[in-house]
Formats: sequence, structure tokens, C-alpha cells
Amino acid sequence: MENAAENRKRIFSGIQPTGNLTLGNYIGALRNFGILQSEYDCLYSIVDMHAITVRQDPAALRKACLRTMAIFLASGLDPEKNIIYFQSQVPQHAELGWILNCFTYMGELSRMTQFKDKSAKHADNINAGLFTYPVLMAADILLYMTDLVPIGADQKQHLELARDIALRFNAIYGDVFTVPEGYFPKVGARIMSLQEPTRKMSKSDPEECYIAILDEPDVIRRKFRRAVTDCEACVAFDPENRPGIANLMSIMNALTGKSMETITDEYAGKGYGAFKDAVADCVIAVLEPIQQEYKRISGDKAYLEQVMVSGRERAAQIAYRTMLKVRKKVGLAALKL
Repeated sequence: MENAAENRKRIFSGIQPTGNLTLGNYIGALRNFGILQSEYDCLYSIVDMHAITVRQDPAALRKACLRTMAIFLASGLDPEKNIIYFQSQVPQHAELGWILNCFTYMGELSRMTQFKDKSAKHADNINAGLFTYPVLMAADILLYMTDLVPIGADQKQHLELARDIALRFNAIYGDVFTVPEGYFPKVGARIMSLQEPTRKMSKSDPEECYIAILDEPDVIRRKFRRAVTDCEACVAFDPENRPGIANLMSIMNALTGKSMETITDEYAGKGYGAFKDAVADCVIAVLEPIQQEYKRISGDKAYLEQVMVSGRERAAQIAYRTMLKVRKKVGLAALKL
């Protein structure tokens, strides 16, 4: 992969290891990984350095990193075809992050909506890392000469900043960085909170709001039965006026491929109880094989260590080549391996 064929573009995606990866993460990202690995050269980073902008329990964070890697593998990521690694194990992320800080303006960072949101949630810990978080994200992307970044609507602002920084750096020093584009999956759905269906499902929300990939079947069924709907008690797709039932229909549509019309016809007159159980059945059927594979992989510590070391070494090779070029451009002494 390090000598990628010219006709294969490179994708970078980073996921924080905090919280529990959700059904929304699976539908929006993880299930597409198997498709991407056959068409692109892909790097998947477990971005543990981003996680520490909020105080973490050290042992829990390390455990969460391994859990996230195991879920990646259980979801179908082939570690031979992809580079899967921990961000903190490739120090060039932090090095490039500092250099790019010197090419980023305070006003740009002040406009970042996620900084405002996280500052409100963690008012007792508004640290500089939280403020410069988007620059490290830009470094994550630009370090690997990334062509495409899978993003949702809430990440567009960060990608635009990465593009602006790359263009600014290139304007000064020549053609150094690849300017990344957003990648929008051909198959996907925006999955909303079970309790607040006008908001995206998030692993940082209370547990009743999301389905975790590792939730047991009885937990999945209970959460769907408690999901917010409305008082009309008929299954029909109306996201604006009936977001709760529309969200459940979107989940079934995403996992089964059934159209909204087919779902409406199939559950006409059956009420919400039967429909919620049917959605739960779909989710359980999809997640159970992943959960079984996760248990097998997470129990094989030697295999996880092998994937971690291999991913780090392969990522570091690309990162080292980029930093040789960047160091030379900005006047820093070359660093030999």
C-alpha cells in the first residue's frame, strides 16, 4: 500500500476510542469499510490523542483503543489491505500538528462550532488542546497525502479548515500537501438519537439514546421499545413531522434495503409495538455476527498486538516521508530514522 498505484486514491478516517461505537457509526462508516478497501488505499486511525482534550482514565483509554481496533476488525476490515493504527504511536501527527498551528489563524479556530459545543459541555476544562483540536485533525489528514476523507455534515467545517491550511502552506512552499476532498458513501443513512430523533445518534449521549455495536440482543430490544415516536401509531415516513418513526424506518431501510413504501405497506395497521420489534430483529441479525467475531478477536491479544505493531510501522513510513519534505520546506533539520 505504501507504494500505491497511481489510479488508487488514498482515504484517511479517524475515530475516537471514547464511548461506545454505535449503530450510527456502523451504518454511516464501518459497514462501508469493506467496500472501500477494495477500491482505495485506506488508513484508519484510532485517534487517542484527540480523546485527551477531555480528562480520561488512563487504563480505560488504553482498553478502549484495543476495543475499537477489535470492532474495526470484526466489522470486516482486513489489516493486510488497510493500515489500522493508534494515532499516538506515530509521533509525526503531533509534530505536524505543531507546524500547522503556525499556519492557522486564531480567528479560524474561534469559528469552529465543535469548540463552542465542547466548551459548553466541559466548562471546567476549556484547554488549549480543545481549541487547536482542528489543527491536529488537519495534520492527521495531510500527513498521509490524503485524497479523500469520509465525513458527515458535522465534520465539513474541519475538512474545510484542513483544505485551507494545505492551500496556504502550498502557496508559500510549493506543491507539498495533497488538498483533500470529502468522501460521501454511496450507501448510507443519517441515524438519529432514539430519545431525541431530531439529533444525530452519538456515542457521547446517554445510553438509552443509542444502540451500541456491542449491545446484547435484549438491551437492543429494550432500547427500541422505549424509542420516542408519536401518537399516530401508524408507520409512515415523514421526517419533518414524525422524526421518531422516520428514524426507525431509516434504520430498517439501511439494514434490509427495503424501500420506505415497502416498509409502510408491510406494517400498515400493525402498530408501533410490532414495528419496533421488527426493527430490533433487523439490528440484532446484523450485529450478532460482528459481536461473535469481536469476542474471538478481542480474546486474541497476540493478534491485536501484531495488527497494532504492523499498522504503526506502515503508517510511520508514510508519515516519515511527508515530514522529511515539510521539515526541509520550513527550515528544520532533517530527522533520520
